[in-house]
Amino acid sequence: MKTKQAKNLNLEFHPVTKKRWADFETLFGERGACGGCWCMLWRLTRKEFEQQKGEANRQAMKAIVESGKKPGLLAYSDKQPVAWCSVAPRESFPALGRSRILKKVDDRAVWSISCFFIHKDYRKQGLSVRILKAAVDYVRKQGGKIVEGYPVEPKKGKTADVFAWTGLASFFKKAGFVECARRSETRPIMRFFI
Repeated sequence: MKTKQAKNLNLEFHPVTKKRWADFETLFGERGACGGCWCMLWRLTRKEFEQQKGEANRQAMKAIVESGKKPGLLAYSDKQPVAWCSVAPRESFPALGRSRILKKVDDRAVWSISCFFIHKDYRKQGLSVRILKAAVDYVRKQGGKIVEGYPVEPKKGKTADVFAWTGLASFFKKAGFVECARRSETRPIMRFFI
């Protein structure tokens, strides 16, 4: 893939639907993004997730899409899928509620951004901020009022890409999110109010 700076890329953003399933598979590749995840970690119990890593997780995500739900957005550059952002109502991610540090902040209805996956040729170019802003626009069009994210904020230095799949706090700040809770030194909960 040819790369350019994200700000110079002519990007399009579309929710994953049945029609776009093949694009999702293309972006995630044989490994299902990372270790057979297929973006199912927050949607299952830890035991279920571990038992169905790989093909079973792919089938589980496909079933979500085939049911008519739209589990997130794909970013396209020159008609090629280059990035993914998981965005859906928080209830779509029951594992968040089981997390000591990511449990609900309050009883307000929120949409959660739980995961990013960016093609290796498009990383470190600002694409995360662009897809975050697209996710906020998508939630706005769905009638949502609060978008919530669970990024990592490293104590010092950089974080390896493999550990930044929920995003970095600096990306969320650049996209206009504000911190609303912190139960761990490195894991703020951030919100965008529409």
